[in-house]
Amino acid sequence: MTSSHGRGLHLAAAVDQRSAYDADSYVELARLAESGGLDFVTLDDTFARPGPDALAVLSRVAPATGRIGLVPTVTVTHTEPFHVQAAVATLDWVSRGRAGWRIDVSTTEGEARLFGRRHAAPADALWQEAGEVAEVAAELWDSWEDDAEIRDTATGRFVDRDKLHHVDFAGSEFSVKGPSIVPRPPQGHPVRVVDATEGQARRTAARYADVALVRAASSAQAGAVRAELRASAEKFGRDPDTLRVLVSLVVDLGDGEHAAEPGHGGGGPRQTAHGPLYRGGPVDLAELIAAWWHGDRTVDGFHLTPVEPRRDLERLVNGTVALLQHRGLFRTFYPGSTLREHLGLARPANRYAVTGGAS
Repeated sequence: MTSSHGRGLHLAAAVDQRSAYDADSYVELARLAESGGLDFVTLDDTFARPGPDALAVLSRVAPATGRIGLVPTVTVTHTEPFHVQAAVATLDWVSRGRAGWRIDVSTTEGEARLFGRRHAAPADALWQEAGEVAEVAAELWDSWEDDAEIRDTATGRFVDRDKLHHVDFAGSEFSVKGPSIVPRPPQGHPVRVVDATEGQARRTAARYADVALVRAASSAQAGAVRAELRASAEKFGRDPDTLRVLVSLVVDLGDGEHAAEPGHGGGGPRQTAHGPLYRGGPVDLAELIAAWWHGDRTVDGFHLTPVEPRRDLERLVNGTVALLQHRGLFRTFYPGSTLREHLGLARPANRYAVTGGAS
């Protein structure tokens, strides 16, 4: 059930856990988020600290869940774009069309030394390169037409070679030739997510992202960034309605049903070194979400990072989400089976099939 806002409210949550290497704990959190109908969960990853590989963990979560989108952070600096796109395509296959990837860059010399290929680069150059990775990934996903697989055992033909297309892409720091080694993903292009808080990333988000995350401490700030992103998307020739802008908040629901602290809850989150922090109860959080989305109409939804994953996610689903559903502001069931369907985004046409098969 949705309101008359025009598009439904979108909600997502992080399932990050410190020093957790047991896959079952991630499965538990993802299932909890799925029980609330959230669009997707994210799992962060970085070269800067120890931890499990986010993409591998969510590939394990995929068969244990049925509807929720799965979005690992994928750092595209120092990694091979060809391998990155194949891994993300594989996640889309094993999840039956629920994959996204949160595109990130690596900026420090210490992280560069882990690979030994090149020195650290300025953020502007890295985000330009990230856009090129997003572009070549889409080209490689399109290098197989949807019906390229034949699987005809009688003739021994696995693939129609006329429906495979060669990619020859040269970026600023890499070159890639195709076709891909993985057939076109169920979603065509798995959903691209970019944290557009920083200026350097915002241009890449406006051009390539399906979902832009913004750390904003007020609805006015969030609305201004959303308007900027939509205007930039239009300048790049995109329909701005193909971009979803979600506000990222850290949430501490340890105060239970008590009123939010001054400066929190209905008064808005408090800016911290780790981003805007909401501290209060699930009822006040529902009020904040309703005010920012339904009242001010400045955002498309929220991406929430629990301070204590199990406790806060449970209160989010059973308290905040339940209240939003009761008020008709958030759906009570998934509208489809893929992440693109959850987000109200069309499946992209294959660029080669559309142009009559020219390669």
